[in-house]
Amino acid sequence: MERKRLGLVVNPVAGIGGRVGLKGSDGLDVQARARQLGAEPLAQERAAAALDALRPLAGDIELLTPPGAMGEAAATRSGFVPTPIPGWHAETRDTTADDTRRAARLLRAAGVDLLLFAGGDGTARDVYDGVGHDYPVLGIPAGVKIHSAVFGVTPRRAGELAAEFLQGTRVCLREAEILDLDEEAYRSGEIVTRLYGYASVPYRREYVQNRKVATPAGESVQAQAIAAEVVERMVPGRAYLLGPGTTTRAIAERLGLPKTLVGVDIVDLDRMLAWDVGERQILAALDQRRMGMIVTPTGGQGFLFGRGNQPLSPAVIRRVGRENLLVVSLASKIADLQGRPLLVDTGDTEVDRLLAGYVGVITGYREESIYRVAA
Repeated sequence: MERKRLGLVVNPVAGIGGRVGLKGSDGLDVQARARQLGAEPLAQERAAAALDALRPLAGDIELLTPPGAMGEAAATRSGFVPTPIPGWHAETRDTTADDTRRAARLLRAAGVDLLLFAGGDGTARDVYDGVGHDYPVLGIPAGVKIHSAVFGVTPRRAGELAAEFLQGTRVCLREAEILDLDEEAYRSGEIVTRLYGYASVPYRREYVQNRKVATPAGESVQAQAIAAEVVERMVPGRAYLLGPGTTTRAIAERLGLPKTLVGVDIVDLDRMLAWDVGERQILAALDQRRMGMIVTPTGGQGFLFGRGNQPLSPAVIRRVGRENLLVVSLASKIADLQGRPLLVDTGDTEVDRLLAGYVGVITGYREESIYRVAA
């Protein structure tokens, strides 16, 4: 195989706000707040998981990356000996979006065959600004908001797809949407997205996620039917973790309770117990009482965990148990998957395997489908 050149850019703070309930990582103030709450960045682990899938090709790949946390650390962790980006001047300050854009421009100038990046929608936007729409890129999902269609469904899948592309396997390139989400509106419970651009992405259907789509208007009657079924199934005296989404909001409304649209709340049949919680608050609450968990898949993507509901972390899922999980979904969301499985990407392979298999999905009052979950 002709020696290929792979570019790597890691956003070191990608996803730092997720598990602590901040719903994003954009901005130094948000990053500082996340650290105050005890958050730890996971981007290095996610990038290394993708590179692990490329390790068999290490001798055939020249890996170009910025120094330190922007790529070198993850590459070294996975057994690569990275080449510094030509023209890069190391700086000691915290990295910013400008650094991502500059790294992307330099990697394109260096002629890498594929630019692999770890982050979320904000990182995808910055890479796009650096290389434009006609240069092959692929995202390693590491952010809180991952609505764009330029990411692998998991870090491992991103690495496997990158390997196939670099080997010249029959992997086509397609235009994929980069969506830009307003974080300030998102934190206040409003989802405001716009199409930022189209990127050129290696594509295999089972390896690359779809873009997130909004819940169709006019389906409130079905959501209310789902809510009626769920409330009948709720066990008196047990608390429930209610994940984000419009369908789960209908459950809260059925209970006569408020709901954070994009956060995780703790409720029981009678009252709101905790509003918009992070992982630590959930684990502390689990020390006090048994809980169930109610989640709905992301529209167009089918993720049950790992996209926008990071407070429901691997530690939380283990404590609650798969047997205490209720999955709810509008029938249209299931139909839109066109036979693709529901997905989990928690960042913990053991928990992902625990969740894989078949699960009941409540789609209406006295209506339930059995659907496959894949890691």
